[in-house]
Amino acid sequence: MTMNTSLKSTALEPPKSAPWYRKLTTVYGMVVLTGVLFVIFAIARPDTFATLLNFQLLASSQSTLLILAIAVTIPMVAGKIDLSIGYGVGLWQVMALQWQIAGMDYRLVIVLSLLGGALVGLFNALLVELAQVDAFIATLATGQVIFAITYWTTGGRQVTDNAGVRASAFDALSTWSLGPVPGPFVIALVLALLLWLVLEFLPAGRYLYAVGANPRAAELTGVNRRRYVVSAMVASGVLTAVAGVLLASKQAGVAQANIGPEYLLPALTAAFLGSTTIKPGRVNALGTILGVVIATIGISGLQQLIPGQFFLEPLFNGLTLVAAITIASLASRRRASRADAPIVAPPAETPEEPHGDDAVSFTNREEK
Repeated sequence: MTMNTSLKSTALEPPKSAPWYRKLTTVYGMVVLTGVLFVIFAIARPDTFATLLNFQLLASSQSTLLILAIAVTIPMVAGKIDLSIGYGVGLWQVMALQWQIAGMDYRLVIVLSLLGGALVGLFNALLVELAQVDAFIATLATGQVIFAITYWTTGGRQVTDNAGVRASAFDALSTWSLGPVPGPFVIALVLALLLWLVLEFLPAGRYLYAVGANPRAAELTGVNRRRYVVSAMVASGVLTAVAGVLLASKQAGVAQANIGPEYLLPALTAAFLGSTTIKPGRVNALGTILGVVIATIGISGLQQLIPGQFFLEPLFNGLTLVAAITIASLASRRRASRADAPIVAPPAETPEEPHGDDAVSFTNREEK
C-alpha cells in the first residue's frame, strides 16, 4: 500500500475564511519581519550594513551555519533531533587539516570526512532505532564522545599547517565565487534548495513528514519507518562533514578543537524558527533558510549599532530559540486539541407529519 497524499499541518495556519492580513502575518510574518529589520538597519547604518561587501562577508561566514541548519532540519522532519552536529563539524574541520598535514591527498581527505560523517549518522540511527534511546539523549552523548575524540587528536591545542603542505585546491573550495556571491554560500544554498525539492515534490519527502507526524500510521500505510529515520540521521551526518570540510578550507591552515559547539544553538534556532513560517506548524527547508537569514540580519545589525558587545549574538540566538520553541509548542497543543475534539454528528432529520391527501394515502399504507 502506498501513500499518495502529502501531509500538511494546519496547526498554525489560519482558516480559509480568515482575512488576507491574518493569512499574511501567520504564513509570511517572518518574511515581513526580516524585511522590516533589514530596512531599519539599512537606514541606521547605510554605509556599512546595506553594502555588497557586508553581504559577501555575511554570506561567506554564515554558509557553514546554513549547511548545519539543513543538517539538523532533516532529522526534525522525521521527528528526531541531532545534537551531535555541533561537535561533528569541529571534528571534521580538525581531521580535514590533520590528514593533509600527515600527507594525504585532499580529495581522499574529503571522501574520508564524508564517510566518517555517514558513520556517525548511522551510529546515531542505531542508538535511536535499535537501542530505542531517545534521540535527544543519544545524539548529545554521541556529540560528547566526538568532542572528546577531537580534543584527543589535537591534544587540546590549535592545529596549524606551518609548513603549508595542504593543497591549494583545498583552500580554493572556500575562495571561489559565482559573480559577487561567495562559493561556500552557493554550495549551502544549493543544498538547501535540493532539500526543499525533496521535501515538497518527491515521495521521500512526504514519507519523511509522515514518519515525523505519526510513525505508527506511516507504518500502517506501507512506509518503512526505520529506513527513513536511518536515512535522515545519515544525511545529517554527511552534511555535518560537508560543513566541517568547508570550515577547514576557510580557516587558512588553522583548526581549533573547540570551534564546533558554538554552531549548535544557532542551527537549532534557525530550524525551529523556520517551522513557524512559510509552512507554519512543520519544519521546512525554506523556513530554515529564512531562519538563518533573520538571525544573520539581526545579529549583524545589532553588532553594528552597538559595537563591541559580544553578548549580543548568544542573547539573540537564545531569545529567538525560546520564541520559536514556544510558538511550535503552542502549535503542537492546538494540533492535539483538534485531533482529540469529538466529532459531532449532524442532527437526524425528523420526518414531517403528513397532511391532506398525503395523510390519507399514508393511513391506507399503514392499514395494508
